[in-house]
Amino acid sequence: MDTYKASVIISTYNQPKWLEKVLWGYSVQTETNFAILIADDGSAETTKMVIDKFIATSSLKIEHVWQKDDGFRKTRILNKAIQQAKSEYLIFTDGDCIPRNDFVETHLKLNMQNCFLSGGYFKLPKRISEIISKEDIENQQCFKLDWLLGLGLKKTFKTKKLTAYGLKAWFLNTFTPTKATFDGMNVSGWKSDIIAVNGFDERMQYGGEDRELGERLMNYGAKFIQIRYSAICLHLHHKRPYKNEEARTLNNEIRKRTKRNKSVFTPFGIEKVTKN
Repeated sequence: MDTYKASVIISTYNQPKWLEKVLWGYSVQTETNFAILIADDGSAETTKMVIDKFIATSSLKIEHVWQKDDGFRKTRILNKAIQQAKSEYLIFTDGDCIPRNDFVETHLKLNMQNCFLSGGYFKLPKRISEIISKEDIENQQCFKLDWLLGLGLKKTFKTKKLTAYGLKAWFLNTFTPTKATFDGMNVSGWKSDIIAVNGFDERMQYGGEDRELGERLMNYGAKFIQIRYSAICLHLHHKRPYKNEEARTLNNEIRKRTKRNKSVFTPFGIEKVTKN
């Protein structure tokens, strides 16, 4: 059995152009001993074509974990990918998040037992998301603040995520008011801990499905550490067709019960548990 230092689990749904840019990002990582599992919630053939091209032409070790499109079932395909991952350490991200070239290395360098690392992302507007090319990713120009400002990006406090390294990054990680959480765009931790709490709750719809898993992991005793200024990805612009009030209400109710009951294990996760 192949073993890797980490498995990167990338969730996607019908965003082949964005996924291609993301995979270019993983093809220039400073740490190369990792596998990729693409958790695909029912994308069309165009996404498979992008993945097959990378499997054939790059050195990336990619596994396409796909399920039929039957509405929003992201938690289900993520659980399937978790089960199939062969490494002890898992990095979760999305198919619209381009990793900086030190992304995998940083997650591995900072990991600790019984801890999860909460990374950062920088949101790009639609026009710049579309402009970024393979060359811009390979030479890391797209992570240079001056280059982005030249394309019309507005400078804000959040742009510090792109310029913080070393002591400055440590300081901002340590003193940021933002809590470390399980944010599926950029988070890593141990497969054994995720299996112990039974993975994602498959009842959850769009919005907060990742946070709920994080809340159960905290109840289990896992510690979340903030690295939002150290492990960076560029979040490409996209619409959110699954965002709706009914899903938000359902998810909020599940999360309230998780917090109130200090729940660790969900019976609606990787292993389905039925009451007699």
